[in-house]
Amino acid sequence: MIEIEESVKSLGIFLRWASLEGVEVYDSRLSEYVVNTVKRAVEEVRSSLTLEGLKDHPVIRAYRDFYWRLGIDPTKTRPSSEALIRRALRSGSIPLINNVVDLGNVASLKTMVPIGIYDLDKAAPPLTLRRAHAGETFYPIGGAPETLSDRDVVLVDSRGVVMHVFPHRDSVHTMVTRETKRILIVACGVRGVGEERVREAVELASKLIAESCEVRPRS
Repeated sequence: MIEIEESVKSLGIFLRWASLEGVEVYDSRLSEYVVNTVKRAVEEVRSSLTLEGLKDHPVIRAYRDFYWRLGIDPTKTRPSSEALIRRALRSGSIPLINNVVDLGNVASLKTMVPIGIYDLDKAAPPLTLRRAHAGETFYPIGGAPETLSDRDVVLVDSRGVVMHVFPHRDSVHTMVTRETKRILIVACGVRGVGEERVREAVELASKLIAESCEVRPRS
């Protein structure tokens, strides 16, 4: 489903992914299962990590080193997993959006691996991970349009829609909503992060999301 261009592979990037069908998307606050799963993951992070020491963790360091190799300052543009962990450490919580997104965030918190989740019915496979074209436009979730440079690495569909800026933000064009029924879960790996950890991230996200659909709260 995803082709990785050789120029991107040479940067040490790799992906693991899985798809799920028959997904039920709902407000996480309606589900004791989701709320408690998120709460336990945040507590685990707060009991094992500190804001001061986070930058020196080998996994966090690997993603930061990747950004430096691209010429991007990771203290200004953070990998999504680090940004999520920092939020949990600072506030003791993370935002609740919906069961699919929130349980993907749980997997990211627990493994430190950036994870993107996309509505497959809004994307046009095959997908490609490549260098961005200078001047290409990205429409992030919850933000203003961004103009990309050729330093960026992006996941695009066959129409050229930028779905993800690696490993940082996802696009509003393929975001998960209440109408979503099929999803693609993508875990982002870089040199210095074990393939088993990245595989664990996508498998854990798939498992948690599937379980949340089985225990969907009654409306």
